[in-house]
Parts: sequence; structure tokens; C-alpha cells
Amino acid sequence: MEHHHNGCEDHSHHHVNVDERTGQHLLIALAFNFVIPVAQIAGGIFAHSIALISDAIHNFSDFTALLIAYIAYRIGKRGASVSNTFGYRRAEILAALINVAILVGASGVILYEAVIRLRHPEPVAGFVVIAVAGIGVIGNGLSAWLLHKDSKNSLNARGAFLHMLGDMLTSVAVMINGVILLFEPLYWLDPLLSVLIVIFILKNCWLILKEAGLILMNATPRGIDILKISASLEEIPQVCGVHYIHAWQQSSSSIAFSAHIVVNDQLVSQTEILAKTIRHHLLHHFRIDHPILQFETSACGSGTPLCEISCAGIREASV
Repeated sequence: MEHHHNGCEDHSHHHVNVDERTGQHLLIALAFNFVIPVAQIAGGIFAHSIALISDAIHNFSDFTALLIAYIAYRIGKRGASVSNTFGYRRAEILAALINVAILVGASGVILYEAVIRLRHPEPVAGFVVIAVAGIGVIGNGLSAWLLHKDSKNSLNARGAFLHMLGDMLTSVAVMINGVILLFEPLYWLDPLLSVLIVIFILKNCWLILKEAGLILMNATPRGIDILKISASLEEIPQVCGVHYIHAWQQSSSSIAFSAHIVVNDQLVSQTEILAKTIRHHLLHHFRIDHPILQFETSACGSGTPLCEISCAGIREASV
């Protein structure tokens, strides 16, 4: 069995640079998200704005979320060990799930306070709301901008980016609410805005939860077509057939792949050139950076693309 990483130095250096940049950006976003909610809570209490306080609670939860994300990032940098042969990169997936739980809890607090304020509206100081929400727009906007590129390569960073983007948008909405309150005493808008913030938060939670769940279930990554990969590999000279294919995500930025490759009878050492060709093909056409290839001279089992081991186990258990 051939078990190889991509073997491409440039690709490896790219991952190192991306990882270092992500860590630095998470630390900067942490600093922003400690200062912002402190100012928002003080301003919210002074202005009697539940929307501002709700945004502050959201930001405090984001500070915790970013802290968890940074810890997961540090853990994920640890290499493979005897007890964890795939390394610790899935720590970021667990961090994303913890972040979802924190946000759901914060949403419950916000919704509870909003319902009370809807039933008993209170005067809100619009000017203070505008000024403090502006701080949130600037801080969260900068944080979202820093994490935007990192979010394309990491679910952990994507969760943090969505937090920052959501905070920036809610701060903008709170600012608009403050402007309205300067001219019209529509105090019910403040708690209503809080309810809308909760809906936005929960929607993002669901998206993160769904993607994290698929990774933990070892589901075929989005954009990966097993049958298309099989047909593509069979077009490579010397490959007589491909079957028992698996594709899964080790982390949000790394795709693993295993397959049985049928070749003509030959020395094992002669398959190395073919293995290198296949690894290069998988990396550059399908973004698969962790291929596990088993060469054989005849198709085992039925030779179908999908592995039948689990199905056989179910049949045996039912007999």
C-alpha cells in the first residue's frame, strides 16, 4: 500500500504561511472583541438599549469563540503521534461546535431580554447608541477583513469570520436604530432588532453545524465526485481499474482519499512512478492532498467504486 502526502514543497510552504497568518489574525481579532463589548455594555446601560446590550453579549460570546478558535489553532499545529496518527487538525471542528453552543446560549439570553422589552418598552438614548455601535462597526469590520482570506481554508477561521461579519452587520443595524430613535420615539424597534439579530445568529450556527457534522461523519467532501475521480484515474496509462474509493476531510482544509488501483503484474517498485503521477493528478485536479493508494493485479470483491465491507458486516450481523 502506498501512503503519501502530496510531496509538493510549495504546497507545504503555502499551508505554513496560511497557518501563521491565521494565528496572528485571530489574536488581533481577540483584542478587538475584548474592548468592543465592554464599551457596548457600558453604553447600553447608559442608553437603556437592549439592542446594544444584546450586541455586546454577542460580542462577548465571540471573544470566547475566538479564544477557543485560537486554542484549537494551536492544538491543530501539533503533528501526528502514535495515539493520534492523523494529528490534531480536527480540533478546529470541535472548536466550531463549541462556538455554536456558545452562540445558541447567547441567543437565548438575547431573546429573553428582547421579549421582556417588547412587552415593556423603555426610552432609548439614540445618540449614545449610534456612537457605541459605531465602535462595533469599526472593530468588527477590521476583524472580519483580517479573517476573510483565512476563512477560505479553515472551518475554524470561517466560524470566526462569520462571527465578525455578523457582529459588524448587527452593529450597523443598531446604528440605524439609533438614528431612527433620534427622530421618532419608536422604542419597540430596539427589542425587535434584537430578535432579528438572534435569527441571523442562529442561521449562521446552522450552517457551521451542518458542515462540521459532515466532516465528523467522514462524508464525501462537497465538490468531490467519486465516480468522476474514478473515471479520471482510469484514463491514466497503466491504470486498469479503480475501486473501493473513499474520500473524507481530515480537517476543513485537507482532503484524504483511498482507493485500490488495478495494474498489470509488475514489481512493486515499478508502481512508484505511477503513484507519483496519480498523487499529482489528485492534488491538482481535485485538491486531494492525502492520498492512500493500494496497488493490486486483479480487482478484489465485486470491483465496484464503493467499499462493500460495511454492507457485508451488516448482512453477517443480521444472519
